[in-house]
Amino acid sequence: MIRNQFLLLLLVVFFGCQEPASQIERPTLPPSDIDNGGLFLPDGFGALVVVDSVGPSRHLAVRDNGDIYIKLSIVEGKEGNVALRDTTNNGKADVVKRFGDYLNDGRFATEMRIHNGYLYFSSELTVYRQKLQPDQLIPEGNPEIIMIDEFPIRWHNAKSLAFDHKGGMYVTFSAPTNACEDADETSNDPNAIVRGEMPCSQLDILGGIWRFDENTLYQTQREGLRYATGIRSVVGMSWNDEADALYAVNHGRDYLHNHAPNFFSEWDNAVLPGEEFMRIQQGDDFGWPYTYYDPFQNKRLWAPEYGGDGRKEAKGYTNPLMSFPAHWAPNDLLFYTGDQFPERYKNGAFVAFHGSTNRNPYPQSGYIVAFVPFKNGSPSGSWEVFADGFIGTTPLAQMQDAKYRPMGLAQGPDGSLYVSDSKQGKVWRILYQEDPQKFSSKALQNMEKRKAEQPHIRIPDPKNDLLTASQ
Repeated sequence: MIRNQFLLLLLVVFFGCQEPASQIERPTLPPSDIDNGGLFLPDGFGALVVVDSVGPSRHLAVRDNGDIYIKLSIVEGKEGNVALRDTTNNGKADVVKRFGDYLNDGRFATEMRIHNGYLYFSSELTVYRQKLQPDQLIPEGNPEIIMIDEFPIRWHNAKSLAFDHKGGMYVTFSAPTNACEDADETSNDPNAIVRGEMPCSQLDILGGIWRFDENTLYQTQREGLRYATGIRSVVGMSWNDEADALYAVNHGRDYLHNHAPNFFSEWDNAVLPGEEFMRIQQGDDFGWPYTYYDPFQNKRLWAPEYGGDGRKEAKGYTNPLMSFPAHWAPNDLLFYTGDQFPERYKNGAFVAFHGSTNRNPYPQSGYIVAFVPFKNGSPSGSWEVFADGFIGTTPLAQMQDAKYRPMGLAQGPDGSLYVSDSKQGKVWRILYQEDPQKFSSKALQNMEKRKAEQPHIRIPDPKNDLLTASQ
């Protein structure tokens, strides 16, 4: 009896000394900008501009000491990387340095990742890495060449990367066409169906993801393993540690109406096919160029170039976990593992949508950062608007008029989310400075309203939005 009373007293003392979760000390964060850097965010979130313009940029990475590395989108010359450091602890970069002793070879030079003490980055044709030194902003020495694409530069040539923590490095080899079109098989009749090459020869070296050894130098596709195929164009790719699996967001094809006007309308052109959110396992075939994914029918259908008419289902291929609106161009994918944001964001997916370019005569759309809640390695709800305000003028008739285009995502050591812009090289840092334990669904209401009302986010109406876009 005395022993039980003693144990009970110990438990009371122990738990009575614990701070409530809402009172646990959190890292000191810099203040958000008064206008959140122009962004619209869920209630409780704020943002600040880290740097206003370092030049057209692609992906970015944040080191465990807060240093930021950005891949520039430049077509030639050297010093295609930028390093940022905040020495005043106000969240703003006061040190900005260009570096990179390698030749740039095109504006689709994309990747920037930190992995096992190395800074990995890619041009259009080559994957490099440099060793990071403690407290040193710029890596020392010349970049090591890990992988070389031996073929000429082509469209959709971004080399995005992911690492499986078992020595594997995954590299995208995207296809330059919509549906492996065969010009020799296409009639001059404007109402004729454009035909596709059968079988598609591009699939020998493109339209898929290859696995390489992250520590072997000067590899080519001959040394790599084709991990998955039938994937048109992936720029955003990430390894999900919780699920221990590879995930990616795929750009769907364009021009269904142009290639088969008897089966597809201009409205179909604007809303089909879905951009695919994929969990990728070795040996998967996602069906490009023979198929596309219809987000309204929730089916993979045969492409018109291969006998499809908008109704014929294509079976035997891998389906996505979910789809996003057509032509939004998902260009980065990040699984959030930090503790700064409310618990509902833990292990969920953030997706940066670069925005559409070819939805005429309807308004261009996308240009946001979305969030997808996850549970047990799969989406547990529909996508949400997480960050908006990049686009500027809306409705947007043409991509060139967009003020900013969200491109890259990175997580800071304190759980902040960083977003890069491809037009000017602006970088935002998104923070949560309220009590995360008090977060509720009410904080999402304003963003859900934007999803329903803003012309660059909602699904276009075949009558009203056509008129809006032409005004």
